[in-house]
This record gives sequence, structure tokens and C-alpha cells, in this order.
Amino acid sequence: MLGNYLHYGLLVALAIALVVAAATDWRRRQIDNWLNAGIALTAPLYWWASGLDLWPGVALQLAVGFGAFVVFAALFALKWMGGGDVKLLTALALWIEPTWFLKLLIVMALVGGVLTIVMGAWHIARRQRDRVAIPYGVAIAAAGLWVLGTHYLPAAQGAIAG
Repeated sequence: MLGNYLHYGLLVALAIALVVAAATDWRRRQIDNWLNAGIALTAPLYWWASGLDLWPGVALQLAVGFGAFVVFAALFALKWMGGGDVKLLTALALWIEPTWFLKLLIVMALVGGVLTIVMGAWHIARRQRDRVAIPYGVAIAAAGLWVLGTHYLPAAQGAIAG
């Protein structure tokens, strides 16, 4: 029973961390390293609370995290993505099941596209000449919250009630 509460509490903590990441990225165009590190470093506690087996469960989470880092670090090297965004996605990859992580990426791309269009239009309407800075952490956080709300939290609530 304690494991169920811990599982649920960690998911709530992740949701709060995502809201903080979105807020700081919106205000400062920066996602703090301490926040990304906290998300990544609590993943093993979440694996334990979830009852994830070392093989293949934890190994798969680590592989997805490493793969996410490689792909998004390449996008960072091309200056297509910010460093905080890379770290946040890598940290989330440690938490989210691989199929749901793919869904997270799709939702992130859709939200990010809308965000880019809206901010670009606002930038043009204000006749600003500097380069528009899109707080993509907002899209990442929105997609993460969507995954938590649709997949993880209902399952956790059922486990606590049952």
C-alpha cells in the first residue's frame, strides 16, 4: 500500500516539476539544471515504486533515455533545440514507458507547432526584428502532463482505491 502512495506521490511531484519547467521556460527561456537533474535522479525511485524489473524494464528505460539524449543532443548541436529542452526530454524518457514516450513526442510536436505559430504571429504583429525565442519547454511540459493525466495518474488512482 505504501508503494502505491509513493508511486502516486512521485507522479504528482513530476507533474509539479513539469509546471515549474514550463513556467521558468516561459519567463526566462531557461529550464534550470537542478530541476532536470531532480527529475532524472528520482526516476530510479519511481522505477522501484512501480515494481519495474531490472530486465527488461529498467534497461529499456535507460536505453530510451540514452536514445533520446543522442537524438536531441544532435538537434541541439544543429541549434534546433535548447540545452534545457534536451535535458528535460532525456529526464522524461527515464520516467515514461517507450510507447507513451513516443506519444509524448507527437503531442509535444503538435503543441510546439501551435506555440510557434502563435508566438511568431505575435512577434510579427509587434513588428519585432530580433529572432523569436520559442519556449519549447512549455510544449514538452504540456505533453508530459497530458501523458501523466491520460495514462499514469488514472492507473495510480485505481491502484490506491483498489
